[in-house]
Amino acid sequence: MTSRMHTPHTTCPSCHEEVFLDELVGGRCPLCGYSLDEDDGTCSEYEETLERSDLGWMIFQFFVFKRFCNEGANPLHVMQVISRYEELLQSDPADAEKMRFTLEVPMRRWERLLPKRCSKCGRIFISGGKAMISGDLSSPEYPREYTCPAC
Repeated sequence: MTSRMHTPHTTCPSCHEEVFLDELVGGRCPLCGYSLDEDDGTCSEYEETLERSDLGWMIFQFFVFKRFCNEGANPLHVMQVISRYEELLQSDPADAEKMRFTLEVPMRRWERLLPKRCSKCGRIFISGGKAMISGDLSSPEYPREYTCPAC
């Protein structure tokens, strides 16, 4: 048995696995088929399109998306709120901080059982209706409001 420690090897940029150069099949990775002979620059293209400033925005989007989805909001509506926020941020950053949103979320189990007051008409109801979270993105908490089935 010989040790492969000193055998020339590389890491495949496609599958990120360690590949020994003597195992290449026609200059390609034996695991995924990626050509290791020719560097077509695909990785560098992606590196050029993603800037460091985009990373912060992507992290912000992820955490906002995750927070609203954990509340039960529709992912499509969450993405629309984030897109609207981004558009406002590019045009007028002062308005973006004050941007209001309203998202419909499912009621929790205990919310379905307790009496609730409608935020539109003020009537008290027990069953049916909708729960909404609203506010702006700068506030840490989003109050829940309820609307009765009639509204």
